[in-house]
Parts: sequence; structure tokens; C-alpha cells
Amino acid sequence: MLSRVADSIYWLNRYVERAENVARFVEVNLNLLLDTSVAGVSQQWQPLVTTTGDRDLFEERYGDASAENVLKFLTFDSTYPNSILSCVQSARENARAVREIISSEMWEQVNAFYLWMKEAAETDYSLEQLYSFYPEVKMSSHLFAGVMEATMAHNEGWNFGRLGRLLERADKTARILDVKYYILLPSVKHVGTPLDELQWIALLKSASAYEMYRKRQRRVSPEGITKFLTLNAEFPRSILFCLLQAERSLHQITGTTMGSWCNSSERTLGRLRSELEYMTLEEVFDIGLHEFLDKLQTRLNTVGEHIYEDFMAVPLAS
Repeated sequence: MLSRVADSIYWLNRYVERAENVARFVEVNLNLLLDTSVAGVSQQWQPLVTTTGDRDLFEERYGDASAENVLKFLTFDSTYPNSILSCVQSARENARAVREIISSEMWEQVNAFYLWMKEAAETDYSLEQLYSFYPEVKMSSHLFAGVMEATMAHNEGWNFGRLGRLLERADKTARILDVKYYILLPSVKHVGTPLDELQWIALLKSASAYEMYRKRQRRVSPEGITKFLTLNAEFPRSILFCLLQAERSLHQITGTTMGSWCNSSERTLGRLRSELEYMTLEEVFDIGLHEFLDKLQTRLNTVGEHIYEDFMAVPLAS
């Protein structure tokens, strides 16, 4: 497969997944506003920007981290490359570049997603209307993933797409968890209070994990939720599940067997997956959940860099 084709399919899926996960990211806060009227919660918008890593850019353009400014920045700002609108537009451009490789149904879905987002960006949404907007973003992403699963041959290109989707999902699950645990709670005095529990429930719902979690656990606890979203090997949005499945796709691409490696991508991803697979929750908290998640995000970025170098970068002429 040509490196440019692999790159486009990989990023097509990463961008669609990123758009979905930014919507989930914002929903953590929106669900809190819907579930509680405790003083101070409505002002918790700065953490969303901080956790994206683009706080300086936001403050330069918008200044005050109000609900309106943060939602515009993360959703409809066409000049911000990680907004939902920009992600869907980038996904469409990557799909356009490989229309002869992907199925026509995949192109039609991502194109419809973009046209809908473009129209939405020109609509003056109220805060109340956004409660129904973000679930539609998630559903459009689900539709794309389902169409790809059902209409594209499960070959090398499909595995590149799946690899991109799963690595993106692992990163964003870590970021959503980090928002709650590290900086979203208004004050330490709220730990263990009904507000604290509402925030954990909101996080589970935003990760589409509430029902599956409650089927396994009766009690909503920070420890149980952290373990479920981080170390569970069966739930599709847990970090470990994403790494396990991403590694399988990577081995399908290279033709090597699980447990071996032939390039830096397999080595870095396999090492990260192995460490996580044998890690205990106690070890995570000994490190510190924020510190663990921050390091995990850095290592996921390193995996992405190696994938680019191994499969997509054009070798320099000697």
C-alpha cells in the first residue's frame, strides 16, 4: 500500500474519532450542568481548555473561559485544528484523497457529516439546544465506523484505519478521565459528596460506559471507574482494550506474530500494552492518576510518531 494512502486512511479515522471524543469531552460538563445546580459548577469551563493543551491559544483568541467561548472554541472554531468542525473537515479531505480505496458509503457518510457540521456552525445554538447536538456528533461518528466495518474489505487499509481510531480513542479516554480526577472538581472539600458522585456518573455517561459499568459494579466509586476505563480488557472505550486491538491491527499490517516485533511501532506499542496489561490499580494510584495519565498520553504520542516514521514518512534521498 502506498504510504500516502495509509496516511490518509489512518488520519481519516483519527479525525472522525477525535470529533466524537471532543463531543464527549464537552458532554462531561454539560451533563453536570443538567444534573446539578450546585454553585460553582457552571464556572468549570477552564479545565476543558487546559486539558486540550491549547490554553494559551484559547486565551489569546477568546480571553474569558465562559461557557459560550469554550463551546465555540472546541466545537465551531474553524481556525482551531482540533475543534469538531475542523476535525470533520480534515476527515473529509483525507477521505477525498482516497475515494478510490474506501467504499462509496464511507465517503457519503463522512461527506454528510461535514455538510451537517458546516450548517450547524452557521446556526445560532442556545446552550439548551447543544444538549442534543453533541449526541448527534457521536452518532455520526458511530455511523461512519459501522459503515466502514460493513463495506470496506478488512485488508491493510482497514487495519490502518482501525489503528488510527483506537489510538485516538485511548488518548481521549485518558483525557476525559484526567479532566474529572485532576481539575474539574471545584474544591477538595467536595470529594465524597453527592456532587463528586454526580461528576463521576457524568463521566461514565460521556464515555458511554455507565450501563456497562453498573452491570459489573453496584457502587459508583473513583477506584472502580478508574479501573474500568483504564484496565478493563473487554469494554471498547477502555484504554487497555484500545491498545490490545490497536496492536492486533498493527501486527496484521506487518505480518508479524503477537509477542514479537520488527519495527519501532510494534516495539513501543507492545511495551505500552504489556505494561498496562500487567499493571494494578494500586500501582496506578501510587504513581498518581494525573501523572499516570499524563505519561500515558505522552507515550501514545510517541507510538503515533513511530507509526508515521515506519509507514508514512517519505525516506530522504541519500
